[in-house]
Amino acid sequence: MAALLELQAIGKTYPGVRALDGVSLALGPGEILGLIGENGAGKSTLMKILGGVVPPSEGVLRIDGLARDRWDVAEATRAGIAFVHQELNLFDNLDVAANVLFGREPRRFGFLSVVDRRASHERVRPILARLGADFAPGTLLAELSIAQRQLVEIARALAAEARIIILDEPTSSLTLSETARLLTVLRELRAGGVGLIYITHRLGEILDVADRVVCLRDGRMVGALAREEISHAAMIRLMIGRELRALYTPPAGPPGPGGLQVEGLVTRAFPGRGLDLTIRPGEILGLAGLVGAGRTSLARALFGIDPVLAGEVRLDGKRLSIRWPGDAVAAGIYLVPEDRKKDGLVLDMPIAENITLASASHYAHAGLIDRAEENRAAEAQRASLRIKTPDCQVQAGTLSGGNQQKVVLGKWLSMAPKVILFDEPTRGIDVGAKGEIYALMRALSDRGVGILMISSDMEEVLGVSDRILVMHEGRISGGLERGAFSEQAVLRLAIGHEMERA
Repeated sequence: MAALLELQAIGKTYPGVRALDGVSLALGPGEILGLIGENGAGKSTLMKILGGVVPPSEGVLRIDGLARDRWDVAEATRAGIAFVHQELNLFDNLDVAANVLFGREPRRFGFLSVVDRRASHERVRPILARLGADFAPGTLLAELSIAQRQLVEIARALAAEARIIILDEPTSSLTLSETARLLTVLRELRAGGVGLIYITHRLGEILDVADRVVCLRDGRMVGALAREEISHAAMIRLMIGRELRALYTPPAGPPGPGGLQVEGLVTRAFPGRGLDLTIRPGEILGLAGLVGAGRTSLARALFGIDPVLAGEVRLDGKRLSIRWPGDAVAAGIYLVPEDRKKDGLVLDMPIAENITLASASHYAHAGLIDRAEENRAAEAQRASLRIKTPDCQVQAGTLSGGNQQKVVLGKWLSMAPKVILFDEPTRGIDVGAKGEIYALMRALSDRGVGILMISSDMEEVLGVSDRILVMHEGRISGGLERGAFSEQAVLRLAIGHEMERA
């Protein structure tokens, strides 16, 4: 069967950087091609070339057998190529239907051509139902969570009725049930002859749906796996060129006394529900649950972003009054947020200023920042965390996801953490960088820091935590000690079946 899409010896050179070197691949109709590789491997550059955002420096592109040396965005769209981006390209001031149909809205023709909102909503409603979305076409995008916005991005690609769909980390913010629904939709599209390129760091999803896997490393194609050859171990060997150690590293010793005690905490998200939990010094406490269960609301309340309506928070027995993030920081409670680009970094600022932002007063003399002292502190964190950058004057926005996460962490490690709240700590981060983040979390816990790890990645929750609590509709539905960990046990608690708490 003839290929829908072919790339032959594609190369891309930026000043001083060889981003792609002789990459060739083909995508057939009715095929799901898994594209894997660590951050910086060249996947994003390759996708930009496919989408017409940047031209290749050399090589040939073929669609339906017609050879081209490049195409632009409009030509790629007309050829039937659609993207589902990890970095969401949506409009907060428009409703869901307007985002899904942007540029293709049905119109009513009269004296003036105007968008037919009713027809737009009717066209989008079955697409949302197909994805299992729990919001209406007329919902303003600004009112949606990150997970819901990801579904809107996916709906936009489906509405385009594309022949080739490229999905970049499409499930990074989705629940297990939403992910399962999406994978079912992809299988239906494959059965209809659509070709799909699926990019994800969640290798279990590749194992579930991919017909074939290709791997990029350092801008080169380093191998491929046929369906019968695909396994976690085989994919990791291709990505990083070595075996990866097991996720779980036991703590250096038992948890210490004290820690962060939460009693009867009520947040704005669930005003009728109080919750209790303890984050012990020297442990990694995993917090699981479906999206919307209240996990992020808990973290935001503990960090002082959202108000605490009732309840008590104690740290090592001392009652805290956390009215804003400054109170949490002063107590040694720090947050690594889910959306690091929006809430954790100032992307246009240098790495050095990001790392010292929360402790800027430490480097100020007579009201002026001592830039040399600031840079020394940042360089110490860069070396300690192995942030891949030539120096700390590089803008934070130019770094890969894993290195950006290290900058956010470096900001807090330059101070004196007692409790760190990690909200989706490895979202959009490759398997090698994930291992580094896990090792940093374990090193912190071994120093006596209490770690709360909120994660929607089941493999991560089961593989990294010392203990797991599960939330359901604003309350703790139960907990598990390590010996009782299983996917089934976590899922039962996530849907509201209570068990004995850990």
